Amino acid sequence: MKITTWNVNGIRARESQVSDWLRLEKPDVLCLQELKASPHQIPVSIAEPEGYWAHWHGLGGYSGVALLISKTLCPVQPVFSSPSFDVECRILVATLGDVEVASIYVPNGGKDFPAKLRFLEAMQVYVAERHAAGMRLILCGDFNVARTERDVHEKLRDPNLAGQTAGERALLEAIFAHGLTDLGRHFAAEDDALFTWWAPWRQYRERNIGWRLDFVTSSPALTSKAMKCTSLREFGTSDHGPVTAVFEGPLFDPTQVKQGGPREIKPPAGPQLTLF
Repeated sequence: MKITTWNVNGIRARESQVSDWLRLEKPDVLCLQELKASPHQIPVSIAEPEGYWAHWHGLGGYSGVALLISKTLCPVQPVFSSPSFDVECRILVATLGDVEVASIYVPNGGKDFPAKLRFLEAMQVYVAERHAAGMRLILCGDFNVARTERDVHEKLRDPNLAGQTAGERALLEAIFAHGLTDLGRHFAAEDDALFTWWAPWRQYRERNIGWRLDFVTSSPALTSKAMKCTSLREFGTSDHGPVTAVFEGPLFDPTQVKQGGPREIKPPAGPQLTLF
């Protein structure tokens, strides 16, 4: 079972590249972030790709997430949902029996840092509650926090920058402490160049001067089935690279998947803050 997460930095700009990824890599699950589009703005060519259940969760602006689930993996359309702390179309969950897969786009924090901390705090509660309910989790996406110093190139390290502060890192560790494994680091414990985001200047991407912000994480029972987790810097023109985890065998019983409808999720109520 292959799961890819990718911050596309604008789905309309990356339309052909998403199609190429589906055709070439054939992931069982594709988690996308930073759509910068509402559902009716998704390009027709990828809105309902052949062989996939697709749910697009966005309001335009800088946020928006999506999940594409292979129909071979899951013959019925699963239930897609969004937890109560989702205020900007930043988290989308697919329920696959006793497994929940989420595409997550944590706020950057540049315009409203306290809101970012609240989002991370809510994620911690969410993980604890879902594990207590007996669910197994795969949380994927752009967490907008470099976990440790080694997750930022030495030229770019600054403990006062959003994404590198001690408070953010403590909150991220609190999330992992509820039983989640960071698969990227799990399979590359000593890799000091394991970056997934590069500023779009000074050839930072070509020189691999970046940050590791994109994660695939899993609950213990699923981590035991993980085979590898890799980042692909060379693919696409987004400022993020795709991250893919491969697991041994299917992770859930498709006969236990509850069938969902086409529109379970309503746009979040209240003002949207555009917390890119």
